[in-house]
Amino acid sequence: MTGTTYEDRQQSRRDAEDDHHVSPSDIAVGVVIGRTSEFFDFFVFAIASVIVFPARVFPFLDPLTGTLWSFVLVALAFVARPLGTLLFTSLDRRHGRFVKLTVALFLLGTSTVAMGLVPSYEAAGWWAIAMLALLRIGQGLALGGTWDGLAPLLAITASENRRGFYAMVPQLGAVVGLSVAAVLFAYLVMTLSAADFLDWGWRYPFFVAFAINVVALFARLRIVETPEFKELFEANELTPTSLRKTIVQDGRTVLLGIFVPLASFAMFHMVTVFPLSWIFLYTDEAPGSFLMIEAAGAGVGILAMLFSGWLSDRIGRPKILVWGAWAIGAFALVAPVLLSAGHAGVIIYVLVGFLILGFNLAQSSGAVASLFDQRNRYTGSAFVSALSWMFGAGFAPLCALLLSTWFGLYAAGLYLLSGAICTLLSLAVVRQVSLRPKQE
Repeated sequence: MTGTTYEDRQQSRRDAEDDHHVSPSDIAVGVVIGRTSEFFDFFVFAIASVIVFPARVFPFLDPLTGTLWSFVLVALAFVARPLGTLLFTSLDRRHGRFVKLTVALFLLGTSTVAMGLVPSYEAAGWWAIAMLALLRIGQGLALGGTWDGLAPLLAITASENRRGFYAMVPQLGAVVGLSVAAVLFAYLVMTLSAADFLDWGWRYPFFVAFAINVVALFARLRIVETPEFKELFEANELTPTSLRKTIVQDGRTVLLGIFVPLASFAMFHMVTVFPLSWIFLYTDEAPGSFLMIEAAGAGVGILAMLFSGWLSDRIGRPKILVWGAWAIGAFALVAPVLLSAGHAGVIIYVLVGFLILGFNLAQSSGAVASLFDQRNRYTGSAFVSALSWMFGAGFAPLCALLLSTWFGLYAAGLYLLSGAICTLLSLAVVRQVSLRPKQE
């Protein structure tokens, strides 16, 4: 907004809110639905990468090597996501959110559904691997385009004493998406024979993803395309800027912001995908049973998120993030003992892991958005989130399984510990360095 001061923009924001009476709860609905659809798609693939793809796509390899290569496919989407953010931000600037979200969610849904149609290696050979890899990249590109700006808008429009709670709301969709995927796969694994599940049963969660994405698309477009929300986006400068401009003006913030949520993003896969692979490969625990344990853990995670949002409004987000990172570091040290302690140890590992994850994840994304000034908050938050998920979660299952196989479970714990250390160091720098530009 050339020619306007920071105070003018703040007054414009307040006027837009007063004129249209958009409540944070209105925004929260769209955010939760959107995040649920995105994480359902991703966790359907992640679960299949452990219990389906090693047998169907990599049958010429031993189970461990097949799982490791499946985790390479998992990482492809996270590598593609920053590129998707760049491409779809450009599309947003030229054609608007409606076009961007429609294309992104259509690509996400069709990529996920098409995965359920990929033939086995016996039927298509290396083409099966190539098709799955291409579709996984499509998922990653699409997820980079699903950023709609609702999460930072939610934090901005919430009252001062409720911002911690509303910053937590978007993360609920991540845990809900995971739990739905886990329950659906658990049902299929526990009710079908092994042969039927590997032949056709595993495909159903991928088909369900398309229906969820259609619902999410209409729910989000119904919100972001209303005149009220368009004016709120513009009043708060939550409009896309070029990545080049963002890097030039806020490059230091982008670099530092990658590490702020790193521990919680790494923790996400360390209590979901990695333990599933370890249990499936090295124990007699039934995968369906473990998936139900994860669904129960997701319930604990939701309660922890609600508590984190409530507590954040009373003691502040920085303390939540610091305490959460220390808790992740402590968990990294005891997790190997729990995971190797039999069925009871596995249950404690999952429940405690989700408790810590929910507490920390609830404020991580809000922390990223708060680092940026309004001028680049939309693009900066989207790009930093994509990079942080790539470095924190994208390679976590692959690295953790590889390290634990080579050196034992304690090596996987040290891997998670390194993420907690990075987050703690970045938070220390944030407290000491002023990242915001001076207002005129």
